[in-house]
This record gives sequence, C-alpha cells and structure tokens, in this order.
Amino acid sequence: MTVFEISAFLIGLSALFGYLNHQFLRVPHTIGLVLMALAASVTVIIIDLIMPDAQVSRLITDVLDQIDFHEALMHGMLSFLLFAGALHVDLTAFRSRLCAIGVLATLGTMISTFAVATGIWLLFDLFNSDLPFLWALVFGALISPTDPVAVLGLFRSVTVPETLQAKMAGESLFNDGVGVVVFTVVVSIAVASSTGAAALGVAEVAELFVTEVFGGALLGIVAGYVGYRAMYHIDEHNLEVLITLALVMVAYAVAIRLHLSGPIAMVIAGLFIGDKGMKYAVSDNTRDHLQKFWSLLDEILNSALFLLIGLEVLVIARADTHVALAILAIPLTLAARWLSIYIPIRLLSRWETFTTGAVPVLVWGGLRGGIAVALALSLPANEYKGTILTLTYAAVLFSIVVQGLSIKALVKRVIPESSG
Repeated sequence: MTVFEISAFLIGLSALFGYLNHQFLRVPHTIGLVLMALAASVTVIIIDLIMPDAQVSRLITDVLDQIDFHEALMHGMLSFLLFAGALHVDLTAFRSRLCAIGVLATLGTMISTFAVATGIWLLFDLFNSDLPFLWALVFGALISPTDPVAVLGLFRSVTVPETLQAKMAGESLFNDGVGVVVFTVVVSIAVASSTGAAALGVAEVAELFVTEVFGGALLGIVAGYVGYRAMYHIDEHNLEVLITLALVMVAYAVAIRLHLSGPIAMVIAGLFIGDKGMKYAVSDNTRDHLQKFWSLLDEILNSALFLLIGLEVLVIARADTHVALAILAIPLTLAARWLSIYIPIRLLSRWETFTTGAVPVLVWGGLRGGIAVALALSLPANEYKGTILTLTYAAVLFSIVVQGLSIKALVKRVIPESSG
C-alpha cells in the first residue's frame, strides 16, 4: 500500500469510529477510538479462530506492519502533538510551579523506573520466568514517564484546580523527554550486556543526558525566539500559521540530526510561542487562526494515534507471552507511580503547598500512551522484546481505558469544590 492509502485507511477508520462513539458510546473521543479499535481487533481475532482460512487479521496486520509505529510517532507526530499541547499551557502558572514540575519529571521518573524494574524482576522470579534485571529496567524506563498526549487530553473532559493542572501538564510534558534519555541509556547497557559489547561509562551517560536535555531546551528557546521575531514583523495569518508549522518541523529535524531531545525542544518552543508570541507578536485574527489550526491538527493526529494503539493489539497478539504476568504488572506500575509522586511531594511540602487530593489525582491521572508502545516496539529483536511489549500494552490499555474513564469521578471525590 502507498503512504496515501495507509493514511486514508487510518483517517477513514478514525472518522467512522469517532462518529460511532459520538452517536452511541459517548465517551471522550480518544478513549472511544481505543475502545472501538480494540473491539474491532478482538472481533477479527475471533473470526480468525472460527474461520482460519479467512485470514482477516492478516489483511490488517499487513497494513500495520507497513507502519513503523516508533518512527511515525517519535520522529513525526510527537513534534506536532507536543507543540500543540504546550501552546495552550498557562506559562505563568507553569513558571510559578517550576520546582515541583522539575522534581516530579526527574526524581519521580527515576524512582518509578527503579521501583517498576525491581518489582517486575521479583514478580518474574516468583513465577520462575526469565527476565534479567537490566531488561526489567528497560521496561521500567519506558513505562514510567506519563504520556503528555494522553494527559493533556484529560483536560478536555476533566476540570482540576489550576495549580494541580499546571503540575500535571508540566510533569507530563517534560518527563517524557527525560524518560526517553533514560530509556536510551538503559537499552544501550542492556544490549551491551547481552552481546558483550562495551557499555556506556558514567561520564558518557552524563554527557548524553546533559547534551540531550539541555541541548534540546536551548534549541527550543532559539526556535521559539526565531518564530516569535518572524511573526512580530508581519500581520498575515496564513503566513504566520506556516511559520509555526515550519518552526516545529525544522527544529525537530535539527534535534534528531544533532541527537538532542526533540520533545523538550518542542515543549520549550510551544511555551514560548504560546506565551510571548500570542501576547505580543500576533493580532487577534492571527491568534484565532493559530489556535484553530493547531487544535484541529492536534485532534486529527490524536485520533490516528489512539486508533493505532487500539489496532496494535493484533500485533501484540502475535507475541502472546506472559499475559498473566502482564495483568499483574498493572497494579505494580500503579504502586511505582504512587511512590514516584508521594516521595517528591513529601520532600517539597516543606516549601510548597499542594492541592488537597493531589497525590491520588497525579497517580491516577498519570496516563501512559503511545510513547510507551513506540519505545517498546523500537527495542532490538531479542527473546525479551515480546515480553516487554506485552507488559507495556497491558499497562497502556488499562491506563487509557480504566484510568481515563474514571479520573473524572476521582477528581470530584478527592478534591474539594472550593479548590482552585
């Protein structure tokens, strides 16, 4: 199939499932797409079991196999989604809670990574299954960061106090950048251990982290400022929309080429344009066009992404390893998430006040999504990839469907109505 045909397949299914969800299920759009794609995938698997000669699943998996999920998301869709998400973040509220956001995005991610790794390693050992600690650490690194696409999507249907929203949005926007760097380092060490190659040293790890994170932040500042100055001198809404689009694509391409953190660059650039750019560089007419354009693009890409997450069950089904352990991994990842929130908040509570109910909302609202699946699919082929993929998919599906559908009720229960 051509790229156009694959795109037509994804957009067509997104529109169909979106319509059916709007008419019948009436759940949040992205969750509805996952549910309907998941139901369609399970139906196809059942048809294949009843009528093996039909090979319906093969027709769909042939299409999915032509889509490099990791490449499509991490080196394409993510740049637009992160910029669009950051564009709508209140920078004033964000800046005033920068310390909490930074600690949650770094220390919290590291705590969760090691907690998940230790727990899953012990769990596999308990069931006499083989998963070396380094590969358990790989799973911990890819599942610990919350997905900014999924988390920011929550705010369309769930209202939380401004202070808590800033922390949730900020943590999700930055911890995926940190998490990707940690994942890269851990995979390098794990592969080196398996093959006998030389692993990264401490100095090299530190250099990689500093280069990726701080280099990405610097690139985002430069890209945001260049875009801001370009828009400041003109008043032509179509051209200014084009400038923001070019900013995202060029800056992300540069980040990939220079091995900098593209996600962090997009977040910084989006915050810059969303604050300074929207206030001082554009007219009311242009601001309206920019917001509508990026909102529409965000909705289209989100639809395709969450549809793919639902359909990927057909790919995961071929791995078919350690399903029972994958189910047990769900409460384990939630427990690790609780530790990664509770410990930093206890440390920060001496200097900062947190909203009543912040811990349960941050834990349950810390959704995992496409980034975790993309990272799992990007792993080099080995005997542990299928296992990690199954564990990841179970955690992601539970996160999107169960946590995503119940977070609104949790917010109403644990946060006083007067908070804000």
